[in-house]
Amino acid sequence: MGLYRVGIDGGGTRCRAAVADADGRILGRGISGAANILTDPETALSHIRLATEAAFQEAGLPVAGLSTAAAVLGLAGNNVADAVSFIAARLPFARAEIVSDVLIALQGALGDRDGAVASLGTGTVYSIRQNGEVSMLGGHGFKVGDLGSGARLGQGLLQEALLAHDGVRPASPLTETVLAAFGHSTAAIIAFAHAAHPADYGRYAPSIFSAAAAGDPVAVELVRKAARDIDQTLDAITARSVRTLCLVGGLAPLYGPWLAQRPGIEMTEPAADALTGAVALAVQRFASDPSDGRMEAAQ
Repeated sequence: MGLYRVGIDGGGTRCRAAVADADGRILGRGISGAANILTDPETALSHIRLATEAAFQEAGLPVAGLSTAAAVLGLAGNNVADAVSFIAARLPFARAEIVSDVLIALQGALGDRDGAVASLGTGTVYSIRQNGEVSMLGGHGFKVGDLGSGARLGQGLLQEALLAHDGVRPASPLTETVLAAFGHSTAAIIAFAHAAHPADYGRYAPSIFSAAAAGDPVAVELVRKAARDIDQTLDAITARSVRTLCLVGGLAPLYGPWLAQRPGIEMTEPAADALTGAVALAVQRFASDPSDGRMEAAQ
């Protein structure tokens, strides 16, 4: 049992896990709820364990194997030391390393190739690998960053709905739908916003893209603004002589038609997903039997 490697892709909407053998052959996968270590670390820990247990069960392996496995966890918020320390001290694995969710997306999408990956989902963050060196842009979180993210789109929609309700800006079919869902009560929207996490806002993103495709003026403006924010970052990346770009995440295919064309830049499809990237890193970083010694998870 000491030979198992675990990859974790912990996001603001869901947590995915995979268990593999020492050669990286995936044996089972599992999924659970959100794993945001900044906004709700206790729930994140619970979902990390649940997703991993589900992966072991799918593989037909005893769940007790978690305690002798080595894991790489790609988690948003890995750059906040207190959050990482809290999670690291409570993980169920023999050895573990916490890395950025951006790094596992990069590894999954490009393998060991140079290039850049734009992760477009509940949040937004960008990773660049040049001559083997990895750097990041964005990833500063919903309160001060995540431009173009699903969370920002959803928040923007609620703002537009309130402006339409107050007669400050024109209404649209989409804002009317949102207001109706809240019983045309501004108090209900405010109460929702007071308790909302990024994933709660992000759930509106697919309907915004659908409405934009149908020509809803509010949705079109929201998506255009978000796409401009993403384009600005992509321009900054290509200015660094990056010639390969890959878009990943739940919103990547939706953004495709709204982003600028970039002649001379290779727009490539991801080779694999972030979870596969996490497993690959676990195999690379834990070449020896993880049961040989215990290591505290590191940033």
